Amino acid sequence: MKKKATYLLTIPIALAICACAQQKPLATVLPTVSSTPKQESNFTLIKTIKGNFSYLNVDVLDNIYVITSSNQLKKINANGDSAGIFNDVKQFGNPSLIDVNNPLKILVYYKNFSTVVILDRFLTFRSSINFRKTNIFKVNCITTAYDNNIWIFNEQDFTLTKINDDGTVISKTNDFRQIFDKAPTPSTMYDNEGYIYLYDPVEGFFIFDYYGSLKNSYPFLNWTNIAITNNYLYGFTNNTIQTYTLRTLTTHSYTLPAYLAMYKSIKAINGKLYLLKDTGIEIYKINIEAP
Repeated sequence: MKKKATYLLTIPIALAICACAQQKPLATVLPTVSSTPKQESNFTLIKTIKGNFSYLNVDVLDNIYVITSSNQLKKINANGDSAGIFNDVKQFGNPSLIDVNNPLKILVYYKNFSTVVILDRFLTFRSSINFRKTNIFKVNCITTAYDNNIWIFNEQDFTLTKINDDGTVISKTNDFRQIFDKAPTPSTMYDNEGYIYLYDPVEGFFIFDYYGSLKNSYPFLNWTNIAITNNYLYGFTNNTIQTYTLRTLTTHSYTLPAYLAMYKSIKAINGKLYLLKDTGIEIYKINIEAP
């Protein structure tokens, strides 16, 4: 699939536009794949947290986020201690996503209400944005930006847009339908190490710099439960963990043994595997090969 190399941002930053226009995306990376999926020896149980939870997420500092049986969003630190509680997590029904990309700024997004609730690191309410009031009507995924603003993918006009906590647009790309033969429709997005990662399960990863230039793409399809941290991409296909090392451009598969296969939710991040089960959370170390 042929993609155009760059496009211009619509914000009036002449120097950034000029620099951006001269950049070309790298070729699609074809990863080196490990030969055989690895088995039980790759998982070592390191901690268990008891409780009745209905949701699981983990940030880059190993803080765990759960929704309790009393419908509270709870933050549990790496030591297993409570580090914050948000009591109104169901005020608009079940959240469509809870973004913990920035541990200091948590985003709780309710797609059906076009509303994002912004919390601080203690899960204390800071503010909220109703996208409809800012004339944004179709947003599927959001994430915190490196500068503490918010990235959204606006499916109304297929643009990657940055807004502040008031919902004011700071920057905006051109319509992706004018850039790609088939515009991506990402289900997940991350701001990581100077780049924006958009993940479309049908098309794979698209990586952009902060000026909007397409830098690379990875053909990893049908991954679920995506996580990105420093040097690794994590995801799942069926009952297998997929890990991609950005530094060495290699991918490894880790088949879950039978005793790990029964779970309500799953997350791999920071070299660890988190399983949400009926009785609580089990945390395992993943013995990833050295990059």
